[in-house]
Amino acid sequence: MINRRALAVGALALVLSPHALHSQDRARYRNFQLGRDLPSIAALTGVAASEARTIHLRPAMMQELRWQRPYFVSGATPAQPDAVKQIVFSFYNDQLSKMVVDYDHDRTAGMTDADLIAALSTEYGTPVKPAVRTGRGVPPPGESESGTLVASWGDAEYSVVLYRSLYLAGVRVMVTSTRLDALARAADAQATKLDEREAPMREIARQKKEADERAEAEAKARAANKAAFRP
Repeated sequence: MINRRALAVGALALVLSPHALHSQDRARYRNFQLGRDLPSIAALTGVAASEARTIHLRPAMMQELRWQRPYFVSGATPAQPDAVKQIVFSFYNDQLSKMVVDYDHDRTAGMTDADLIAALSTEYGTPVKPAVRTGRGVPPPGESESGTLVASWGDAEYSVVLYRSLYLAGVRVMVTSTRLDALARAADAQATKLDEREAPMREIARQKKEADERAEAEAKARAANKAAFRP
């Protein structure tokens, strides 16, 4: 189960500080600090680091670790129910670059955009005005699949974006390191190009491996059958 101090709080109730927070202090979601390594984040969630999924190995190591709220027996009620349903942690070269937080529909049902903005503003301050997009340009990474942008917070170091999806009235918060996410997106684009360039060579290698395995199996079968064969 995920660390109680990290997630066992009420619906959208975030870990607060009584003093004004600096950018570095706000570059987090609850106990999860952007820039931290995979083992430390895994320890906070209670999910083994070995459960992380490797997205790319080059030109940079890119991994994802997924935490999901445990299921409870029907009729049972957790001592301190939490609104968070799951969090996907993205890592660039073993540094936490992004967190995508999805909330349980039942724990956010009836909450207005103003309610959600007020809750997040308690932690991240006054929302910033999102940049106006003109024309038919490609939406920022993550926006098209996340839903409608409701509000955003942050500065040059980090960003926090609140989305509301029409699908099941979902609520999502995306917390991103500006620097690390830019590096991760560049590395992802480069990795995709490398994959496309190397695809023919990988296919040839795959076919050769299969042919070698078939030949080896046939050779073993021939040797065994030849020794035992009686006309």
